[in-house]
Amino acid sequence: MARYRFLFQVGKVAALLSVVLFVLYIVISCSSKSADVKVHQINDETVNLTSDNPLENYDYFPTYKIMPGDILDVLYQMSTWDVKENFKLAIDTKVDVKFVHVPELNETQTIKPDGTISLPFLGKVVAVDKTVDELTNELKSRYSKILRNSDLYLVISDYNARIKELKTDLHTAPRGLSRLTTVRPDGFATFPMIGDIFVIGKTIPQANQTLNETYERMIPGLHVVLFLEKNAGFIIYVLGDVKKPGAYSIVKPISILEALSMAGSFEYSAKLSDIVVVRREKDKIVARAIDAKALVSMDKEKFANIVFLRPDDIVYVPKRFITEAA
Repeated sequence: MARYRFLFQVGKVAALLSVVLFVLYIVISCSSKSADVKVHQINDETVNLTSDNPLENYDYFPTYKIMPGDILDVLYQMSTWDVKENFKLAIDTKVDVKFVHVPELNETQTIKPDGTISLPFLGKVVAVDKTVDELTNELKSRYSKILRNSDLYLVISDYNARIKELKTDLHTAPRGLSRLTTVRPDGFATFPMIGDIFVIGKTIPQANQTLNETYERMIPGLHVVLFLEKNAGFIIYVLGDVKKPGAYSIVKPISILEALSMAGSFEYSAKLSDIVVVRREKDKIVARAIDAKALVSMDKEKFANIVFLRPDDIVYVPKRFITEAA
């Protein structure tokens, strides 16, 4: 899986190289000694200089997005005591249909996997995703065409059977009320009872909401809390005038200077006043020319967005002009 992710990431950066080289030329050629940070944006085929001053900080890793290889921990919570104003019938719910004046027609039915129950004279009736009142009114209306007196009522005797079954399974498992699942290269992760859910590119809260909505439709009263048990790490690229240029896999946030250290440090001919960081931000590719001296004294908390690297960032160290001319 690690090899798959590496090749995938290398393929992505190769597609951007032509654009990146163009940006590097513009960023470096426009650099000024008076500015520590210069910013250029690429949107489609246009390049615009947006600022000569240090940027306002954005949240560093404001939203971690799930990636292939991540291990997710799913904690299950059974809220069977919560009051449900619009409780809807679900598969495996046991329904007692009681006829007031014709008790011999009374039926006890469990909602089948196709969402139906079978009743005298009516045959199959869709019950899933309906409230008790909705199903009661529907049955009264349909039986009024058959019976002289169609008074009836429903009793839900065992609505949380599936929760009890799941609770039993979880309690007998090694991890108790939680499960670990690994995000596959295709972006899906497999969860108990609901199967495959696409999670790649989603934040943990977004994936958590998707799971809760899916479980709620299937088993009312069942909720989950999603945790990131282990992240698969991500790749950054250090290129240009460094001793060991290439792609590097990391599992924690690192600074630009730490990335240069991973690449064996810079060459004697490196132009450290114009280190370029290329990053995709939403629908733009943004390039920043940064002075290495400024990185040493820069407030790492205030300017975390500049100092630290994000997944797929490209760090490029250019040569000094005199060296290139020689």
